Amino acid sequence: MALTTYVKGRAYDWSHAVGRASASGTGFNYPQTMCLGNDGDVYVANRGNENNFGMRVNHVKIGGPGEEELLAEFATYGEADENTIWPFGVAVNKNGDVYVTDEWKSTVSVFDAKGKFIRKWGTPGSGPGELKGPAGIVCEPNGNIIVVDSGNNRLQVFTPEGKVLAQCGKAGSGEGEFNKPWGITLDQDGNIYVADWKNHRVQKLSPQGKFLMSIGKYGKVPVAPNAFAVTYLGPFISSVPDTERAPAGILNHPTDVAVDPDGDIYVTDWGNHRLCIFDKDGRPLTNLVGDSQVMSKWGQQSIDANPDMMKAYRRVQNLEQLWRFCFPTAVVFDPKTDQIIVADSQRNRLQIYKKVRDYEDFQANL
Repeated sequence: MALTTYVKGRAYDWSHAVGRASASGTGFNYPQTMCLGNDGDVYVANRGNENNFGMRVNHVKIGGPGEEELLAEFATYGEADENTIWPFGVAVNKNGDVYVTDEWKSTVSVFDAKGKFIRKWGTPGSGPGELKGPAGIVCEPNGNIIVVDSGNNRLQVFTPEGKVLAQCGKAGSGEGEFNKPWGITLDQDGNIYVADWKNHRVQKLSPQGKFLMSIGKYGKVPVAPNAFAVTYLGPFISSVPDTERAPAGILNHPTDVAVDPDGDIYVTDWGNHRLCIFDKDGRPLTNLVGDSQVMSKWGQQSIDANPDMMKAYRRVQNLEQLWRFCFPTAVVFDPKTDQIIVADSQRNRLQIYKKVRDYEDFQANL
């Protein structure tokens, strides 16, 4: 599989991977969601640390290959106000405050830039301002907070202190209706994009919540023929999607969405193990399936410390399955670096691509 994908004046270069399996420190434990910080960094919320050790949120510098750095970690598992049970969404405001939704508690917890707990708000229920399994969360430029109230199939807008201001949406499959919505993002004009998980689509809404556009339709990508792998974990059937045979624009339980400054739309197609890219009008451009052919820096540190792990790794007959996405759950686009960062949840890592505009390959024209 090529490490560069070219389509309609855009190229997507695989850059590097960040992460390894770890309950704390330099790694992730089923990264569920993430958001950009204010300085080329990301906050990653982990879903797998359901125990009395390990941290739920990692603050990580991405950088280029080999430049990743763990900046901080915070929020342990538990029932106390400063703890989280099932983190589902994370967002950062312009002051650096971090907002984390908790699906289990139906609350929003707020931490400062250093990870110190400030406050929480939210009450389980279906009335105005109440939450039921909140998922994605995003900060508006004016400081207000939009929460994907997934269990109530709606969006709610709050002040930073948790006072409800507005809501939109209801259960259904029509325009502006939702069925277990998940991730959320804003474009440069303040339009709202929501990954409508069980409706297998992304909906674009105006800043006031008016329906504008639906992106994608339901479909399953077939598995590549003879996609069989043998690893040190044993033999198994591959989940590598056969994108060449897949209809354009299909989605299978999309979990998150990001929009770049050009208006291109990135959707984590969770059930099809890939990232789908659409243009600003919702037309499909291409798909990325994961290309982590180079070990991450943190993963290499684990192997260097355990020679037996390297021996097992070298005995693997087919590594392609390990390169690919496995149920990716989140995506962000960093406009400062043109990096597309994907949470490769079941692989406990992030995969990073770089968008290249006006791509030219003079050698190919010789």
